Amino acid sequence: MEKRQTGFLIDKKDGQKDFIFGSRAIIEAIVADQEIDKILIQKDLQNDLIKEVQVAAKSKRILVVKVPAEKLNKVTKKNHQGVIAYMSAINYASLDNVIQDCYQRGKDPLLLILDRVTDVRNFGAIVRTAECAGADAIIIPEKGSAQINSDAVKTSAGALNHLPICRVKTLAQTVSYLQNNGIRTVACTEKSDKDMYFADLTGPLAIIMGSEEDGISPDLLSMSDLRVRIPLQGKIASLNVSVSAAVIVYEAVRQRFV
Repeated sequence: MEKRQTGFLIDKKDGQKDFIFGSRAIIEAIVADQEIDKILIQKDLQNDLIKEVQVAAKSKRILVVKVPAEKLNKVTKKNHQGVIAYMSAINYASLDNVIQDCYQRGKDPLLLILDRVTDVRNFGAIVRTAECAGADAIIIPEKGSAQINSDAVKTSAGALNHLPICRVKTLAQTVSYLQNNGIRTVACTEKSDKDMYFADLTGPLAIIMGSEEDGISPDLLSMSDLRVRIPLQGKIASLNVSVSAAVIVYEAVRQRFV
């Protein structure tokens, strides 16, 4: 459904703003500091307004992706003018603030790092579990992560309104930052001989979960302080990433109460 509101062309689903289109509308949204996940711009399209969008996006460190016109036309049949912005359903949190808040409260941080988890429903399910388990935040990269839209909010059962989500430039730099702040990083991966039940998951901790396709990226695996696996007894080789996240997060919670 299209709705006009203070110059914005907004497509709405379930009451959430999923995307806006048109150069002027997107420039207004950037200037108004609205949370934008990413901006799609038609390849080989150059005009003054498109350049203005790019300059404004760069000033706010918003991801810009060049795509074919067909990609934009699949998103909306309206006159998008060669540019579409995906809006975030949440306000992102500062990782610095999350960590400081934990330490000031005398709490060991429990964080989740999601490496290229792009399925919206998996993402929402992980957020729901993490919030219920008392995790302090979820960390995602600027590129290669699920769009936080109305489907994600719905799948999280509203947990996205309560659990801080921290979006960072690169996960590798973030892992180093966490380690320098006394937070161990644990990679949950089948590429380990150590069962999670025999690993120490207490203390300040960040658990890394990888993509459905190929797991955790090699650079993050090599940087992690510890690699653990979830023991599997059946014939199927792996668990869904949202289920895996639930299993290991609650093991970390269990160890904190032993």
